[in-house]
Amino acid sequence: MCGLCGFISTKAIPAEAPELRSMQNAIQHRGPDFFGSHVEEHVAFGFARLAINDPAGGQQPMYSEDGRVVAMTTGEIYNHRDLRRQLTARGHVFKTGCDTEVVPHLYEEYGSDFVRRLDGQFALVLYDRRERLFLGARDHFGVTPLFYTSTGDTLVFASEIKAILQHPAVEREVDPVGLDQVLTLPGLVSPRTMFRGVRSVPPGTTVLCRLGEQPREEKYWDLVYPRADEPVERHSERYYAERLEELLVRSVEKRLLSDVGVGLYLSGGLDSSLVGAIMRRLMPEADIPSFSAAFPERELSEADHQRTMSRALRTEHHERFIHGDEISERLRQVIRHTECPLKESFDAAAMALSETVHDNGVKVVLTGQGADEFFGGYIGYRFDQVRGGQVTGFGPDELREAELRARVWGDENFFYEGDDVAFRATKRALYADGLLEDVPDIDCLEHPLLDRERLAGLHPLHRRSYIDLKVRLADHLLGDHGDRMAFANSVESRHPFLDRELVEFVASVPPDLKVRGLEEKYLLKQVARDWIPASIVDREKFGFTAPGSPYLLRQQDELVESLLDPVRIKADGYFDPGAVARLVEEYSRPGFRINVPFEKDLLMTVITFNLLLDEYDLPRRGR
Repeated sequence: MCGLCGFISTKAIPAEAPELRSMQNAIQHRGPDFFGSHVEEHVAFGFARLAINDPAGGQQPMYSEDGRVVAMTTGEIYNHRDLRRQLTARGHVFKTGCDTEVVPHLYEEYGSDFVRRLDGQFALVLYDRRERLFLGARDHFGVTPLFYTSTGDTLVFASEIKAILQHPAVEREVDPVGLDQVLTLPGLVSPRTMFRGVRSVPPGTTVLCRLGEQPREEKYWDLVYPRADEPVERHSERYYAERLEELLVRSVEKRLLSDVGVGLYLSGGLDSSLVGAIMRRLMPEADIPSFSAAFPERELSEADHQRTMSRALRTEHHERFIHGDEISERLRQVIRHTECPLKESFDAAAMALSETVHDNGVKVVLTGQGADEFFGGYIGYRFDQVRGGQVTGFGPDELREAELRARVWGDENFFYEGDDVAFRATKRALYADGLLEDVPDIDCLEHPLLDRERLAGLHPLHRRSYIDLKVRLADHLLGDHGDRMAFANSVESRHPFLDRELVEFVASVPPDLKVRGLEEKYLLKQVARDWIPASIVDREKFGFTAPGSPYLLRQQDELVESLLDPVRIKADGYFDPGAVARLVEEYSRPGFRINVPFEKDLLMTVITFNLLLDEYDLPRRGR
């Protein structure tokens, strides 16, 4: 992957386009190997390249033969060789061996529908000079980011918002609903961002904008689960296991295509261990570097299991031990890259780990990300099994909660992150009165969150899986936690479980083969037994956690104390100083702990939001 940025404008753009270079500099960490650009009267495209495929010849932008189409693509097109053969047979001429060169030629052949033919993780933009048409697109699952904003006569876009903010036409302003999303949900949900007017292109979506007109978004792909009452052909467990294994091996093989070495993020859990075992079988004699984050505190660390798997896979293993003081030292840098506040500190560990990858000369790593969302790996899937879809009570609070759940999730019995009605009161107490007066619609659950029609009639496991895909995976786990922390150190992460063909097959697997009784990932475990040690397959799932704000308070960290200072809180005008002070007092008590994931670290969000204000020079609201 790399970084892209630019703008189109009805105003004439000077040849030197100074704002474009500022935008490129803002995302140089995504592509330190080469800067490329294309500037003409109404178009300015800038590229920052991390050279992985065809390092010598794959400079961007790319062009069609006649120069009509100029295109830039970040990420990987895994089926580019098949597409190249098809396009060559139709008379197209290629100048490089780079995967991204297929994009302008595919557009020439198929128009904006060409994205349906792509298999990969990508964000792309192109400009049709004849039609004066801009097109942007983000991959099916949202592995690769793409943001944009329209200022009236100018459309500005980039792989990261920090580049967009370099354009003088873009104003810096907080979107309070984005803050409410972070507090309420696992993280931000596309198209919402923390910056008012800046949109994140949702996964599986294209953006089209003719010069001088407003952009419009079109969905080109979404995951479709069968309705619970829909008759489907049931196959044997063996059939599903064998097909799953076949597709997973194929997915790993595709993601090993690279002109540079490929490493492995090894967590010590089922998913990354299975990916690593497949890597080893496909590359029996290769040197495979593996990387793990570990903590001195045994209750937070998976180091023993990571070492077990490293020995089994014969990897060159690198451990990065994360000490608590490193969390606070990295927080400012973390928020600079995430471009959003957080409710946990694990992103600091993820950034430290990618730094270790970079320091060892590795540019690409495979991960186990994505398995939990499609095989029922989180505790919520087991909770659904126990609860059996029944309302827990009929009192006024329970009925209000049921009404809200029906409106947001399409099911009054669906329990996601917690009791939303009760937490709404918590949030209102935390926000400053002036913010609530100025933004009465701050509650993110009062805004459209996802397409509820996609949820209609689904089995509870499939309902939760689809919601996790949209609300947890795309912008949080793949975004601030994944892409941004990896590319902070110029590392590309690839996710074999997020292969379109594989996921579409898993969507057809009966729910009772994903969660059987209270055993999560049942079918995946059956496949894994032929690949990895039983001790890894059968171990209890271990959630990623890192020292939170109570630890930071006990360390009496100067930065944290300044960010929580009541005078500053009041001057900023987003949170209530009294509410924050009460949280500080509670979190500072000896022995106080937050029960993650069942309780929220509210102060971590306050701390990191205030860092966001500082890092991006966002306006204060204090009166």
